[in-house]
Amino acid sequence: MSSAESSSRTADKSPRQQVDRLLVGLRWRRLEEPLGFIKVLQWLFAIFAFGSCGSYSGETGAMVHCNNEAKDVSAILVLFGYPFRLHRVQYEMPLCDDDSTSKTMHLMGDFSAPAEFFVTLGIFSFFYTMAALVLYLRFHNLYTENKRFPLVDFCVTVSFTFFWLVAAAAWGKGLTDVKGATRPSSLTAAMSVCHGEDAVCSAGATPSMGLANMSVLFGFINFFLWAGNCWFVFKETPWHGQGQDQGQGPNQESAAEQGAVEKQ
Repeated sequence: MSSAESSSRTADKSPRQQVDRLLVGLRWRRLEEPLGFIKVLQWLFAIFAFGSCGSYSGETGAMVHCNNEAKDVSAILVLFGYPFRLHRVQYEMPLCDDDSTSKTMHLMGDFSAPAEFFVTLGIFSFFYTMAALVLYLRFHNLYTENKRFPLVDFCVTVSFTFFWLVAAAAWGKGLTDVKGATRPSSLTAAMSVCHGEDAVCSAGATPSMGLANMSVLFGFINFFLWAGNCWFVFKETPWHGQGQDQGQGPNQESAAEQGAVEKQ
């Protein structure tokens, strides 16, 4: 029994020891440097960006009052959200005729392309910054000694900067179109019953776009974070050192020439 208990204790301690070694090996002071601190901000705002866009849901609606006394006021409530394929969202339009009761209608527009690109970019940014932080905190010697890692990091950072600008701008334009397609006035304009004399239509529930607007803001914040980080990553590459060496070379030669002239 004692040998079994000791073996179980050692088995329990081994994962704990590995975790402790991993945490001890992390150099948390690297987070105080611009390169590490900005990566933490990139990681957080990537979560904010794809979380606020991917979890959005809203509702719009209208009121239809038929002049026919046999029918009451009909309230239309339409729910929509990510990925904003509005042309698949159905709602029932009431009819003021005695023969029929309602007709199935759809919202207009498909804005899934910019929304899905925005969310996908946020997810990729989240995973890349998390991997870069692990490399930077735990295996910083590899990052400084192997010159390929800073070069790859710089190229990826420039690419993400460009993609965040495109994604934020495209999703901002797509969100503007979503607002236009989901406002109550657009809903009543698309219903044929509202254009006749048999019914009176009015605006219903107005969608709240606060979370969606925040997602666009987070997208541009991500762009500025990645753009600002380009300089700090570039300083870790050999290109930055070569530029300094080329700049110091002529100065050293000119100083040596001046010293030789003064001795003469």
